[in-house]
Order: sequence, then C-alpha cells, then structure tokens
Amino acid sequence: MSNITAVTFDLWQTLLLDNRELGRARAQVRLEGAQAALSKAGLAYGLEHIREAYRACYRHCHRIREQDLDLSFREQVEVFIENIAPGLVDRLDEETILEILGAYADSFFVHPPVPHVDAVGVLRDVKAMGLRIGLISNTGMTPGVTFRSYLEQQGMLEYFDTLTFSDEVKLAKPSPQIFQITLSSLGAAPEATVHVGDHVTNDVVGAKRCGLKTVWITGFYEREDPSDPESEPDETVDQLGLVVPAIARLAGRG
Repeated sequence: MSNITAVTFDLWQTLLLDNRELGRARAQVRLEGAQAALSKAGLAYGLEHIREAYRACYRHCHRIREQDLDLSFREQVEVFIENIAPGLVDRLDEETILEILGAYADSFFVHPPVPHVDAVGVLRDVKAMGLRIGLISNTGMTPGVTFRSYLEQQGMLEYFDTLTFSDEVKLAKPSPQIFQITLSSLGAAPEATVHVGDHVTNDVVGAKRCGLKTVWITGFYEREDPSDPESEPDETVDQLGLVVPAIARLAGRG
C-alpha cells in the first residue's frame, strides 16, 4: 500500500472555473477604478492609455513568471502605475495608491470565477480520508488575501492545512521551490503527496519533478507530446468529481 499522507490542489480551473469574459470584465473594473483614483488626485488619463499600461504590465509579469518567479501584489500594481507614466508611483500619495490597489483586487469580487460544483465535496472527502490538504496557486492579477476571503465565503477554506500563493512567496509554478514550501508546511514527503491540477506544465511536470504523484484534470490543456514521460500523470480524470477515487487508487485503497 502506498503511504499517501497529503494532497495539494491547484486553484484556477480546478476548484474555481474561470473564462475570458470574466477576465475581461475584471480588467475593465481595474482600469476604471485606476482612472477614477487618478482623477480624484487631479490626474487625467484616458481609458485607452491606461489599458495600454495594463497590457504592458501583463507582459512584464508574464516574462517574470516564465522564469518561475512572481511579483508581490503591490509590486505588480506599481508596475501597472509606472506604465501609465514613468515616476508616477513616487508622485502619488499613499491614499491614491491604496485606491488603485483596492480596485485591482476587488474586481475579483465584482466578476468572480465560479466555484466548481464538486469542489467542497471533494475537499471534504479527501479530508475524511485522513489526508492533509494544501493549495498551490499562481495568483495572476488577484492577491492571495483575496483568494482566502473568497474561499472562506465558498466554504472551502476550512479544509486546507496550508495555502501557498505565488504573489506571497514570489515564486510561480512549476518552480520546485513553491512545491517544496508547501510540502514543508504540510510536514509531508513528496513521495507521500498527490498533486491535483489542470495545467500540464505547472501541475503535472512541475509536481513530478519534485517527486509528487499527480492527478491531471483534462479539458483545459493538452499534452504537447503524449509520449513524453515527464508530462505523464499518475492518474487522469476528466472532471473534478473523479479526483477522490483517483487519489484512493494512488493510496492503495481501491
């Protein structure tokens, strides 16, 4: 029997389901919020100019995450502000910066992703198996503190023993360190841990490189090379609701 003691979950497209329309709607809230905060401070910038700064910020953050690193949430927003106008961060008072930070984060609650219908049930069943549970999430444009609040609202937070958000540790999946930080917090060995997620590189390759077993949820990404052993998950399921039996198989529980 395999001695599985812990399970780690991805967040986006695993426990929470998102789409481009929601992402665009959140972006619009951020842009309008920044414009309003700057206007209150006596600075007039057109919405399209702010949108270009937002796109430049996205590209900057993407380049950093390609190196398996991340920015803190405040650093990310300051990159956005600096792309509106060089030196603008230093010219703004703290109140205005906090207003822009608030609009950036709170857009998540205006247009939230949809919790997977099976999310709470799966977490409950994994906990009932006597396993410790962790979360490992690349946060994108939403801070970890916002995710914690939302997970609590949705009845999920109570099931986690630890949560690791990329903006808080400034590391991004598939970085080995972000998995190692989570395992250390869980007190779990990699060979005794199962990671569950949808992203081939971040959740399958990244976890396997650290020695974790993997459950891949299909439907969002494809394996570029199905013959590549590095991207071969230990279990493959086509929906979150089938994750618990997959974990049970890996744990030798039938």
